[in-house]
Amino acid sequence: MLLSATGRMLACWLLAQALAGCNDQPSTESASSSLAQVELVQRDGNWIILRDGEPYFIKGAGGSRRLDLLAQSGGNSVRTWSTDEAERILDEAHQQGLTVMLGLRLGKERHGFDYNDQQAVAEQKERIRQTVLKYKDHPALLAWGIGNEVDLFYTNTDVWYAVEDIAAMIQALDPNHLVTTVTAGIDKPKADLIAERVPSIDYLSINIYGGLENLPQRLTDIGYQGPYVVTEWGPTGHWEVPKTDWGVPIEQTSTEKAAIYRHRYEQGIAGAPGRALGSYAFLWGQKQETTPTWYGVFTEAGKPSEVVDSLTYLWTGQWPASRAPSVEAFTLNGKTAKQSVHLSPGQTVEVALDYQPGTGDSAIVRWEVLPESTDIKSGGDPEARPGAMDLTFTTGSQPGRMQFAAPTKPGPYRLFAYVENDSGKVATANVPFMVDTP
Repeated sequence: MLLSATGRMLACWLLAQALAGCNDQPSTESASSSLAQVELVQRDGNWIILRDGEPYFIKGAGGSRRLDLLAQSGGNSVRTWSTDEAERILDEAHQQGLTVMLGLRLGKERHGFDYNDQQAVAEQKERIRQTVLKYKDHPALLAWGIGNEVDLFYTNTDVWYAVEDIAAMIQALDPNHLVTTVTAGIDKPKADLIAERVPSIDYLSINIYGGLENLPQRLTDIGYQGPYVVTEWGPTGHWEVPKTDWGVPIEQTSTEKAAIYRHRYEQGIAGAPGRALGSYAFLWGQKQETTPTWYGVFTEAGKPSEVVDSLTYLWTGQWPASRAPSVEAFTLNGKTAKQSVHLSPGQTVEVALDYQPGTGDSAIVRWEVLPESTDIKSGGDPEARPGAMDLTFTTGSQPGRMQFAAPTKPGPYRLFAYVENDSGKVATANVPFMVDTP
């Protein structure tokens, strides 16, 4: 069980006063009346974040783009994975009335960091100490996130001792904000290790995609009764979906994603009052991860998808006035993605995309064929985007109908469709296909 945050804050404040003379690196921003006091309390068995004494439920997203739209959509917080551009993000968030869960990057075993190297661990702690002193008095700050998925593919569980050392340090340096660490999913051995070795965090942060709807029961089953925040959640992960018969994952359409966001939020976050403190949806931005459209709620051009409409509904209880297009069906030569589309080199392909334009009477469709990505990483590490094929698309007489000639080079590809309406919102979908060797 996590310690009482209120009691620990008092103890940490007393320790901070005792150590005050040793802090040779004061904050770059002086404390002011705008500094928000954040604490975690338990009332009648329910965990609650209080910000300046008022209950605060996190309606957040991970990312740093379009914070104005995040606020307009009913969001109240943003999460980062590092302190890159921290000052800009904190300032912009404050201007938009948002808070920030500021990520503190830790070295990862899978990237070569050795938690048996005492000097490297000490240098990492000192770097974080300097960072905390620099940003701890910013009025937008809500919480410190120590690391992100340091447990992914790890073998050295001593990393949790390093996390605890940092957490205890932050509690002493900054008693005004919350402290957490972020895991890749959760199971009983991991939860038990963290409870034993990292008592100084205020709550547990969990990244989870498929299975979020069952998270409250899973936590009960493994014996964790404390509070939690879901710090990444969204579409079904590329490792969790059905595959074609040549082994590539089949991506949900933006419409399917919008529906699953609503379902998972209602079950795994809103469905656990008094335990779930809120969440950060993934990704308030765009990135290449398996495909350019899998996780981002925006396109590469910055256009919002139907997922943003769903998040607006979840955060405010109302749909936005302008709605995104939606995808109803997408076939190549009459076959869906789940039917594993095989083509011959140069074969003519008949494409049928059925969609609704959302707000307005019409929408335009943009097409793109990409080779299947070969730069697949893990844990969200950066990937290179495949270059688009130089193909000719012949539009049919009906909306969403098109022909193209398959690439002449055998191999795996994807046809992407981007449907944009007059409000500037977009629906996305893709169908993998294999060009077979003659």
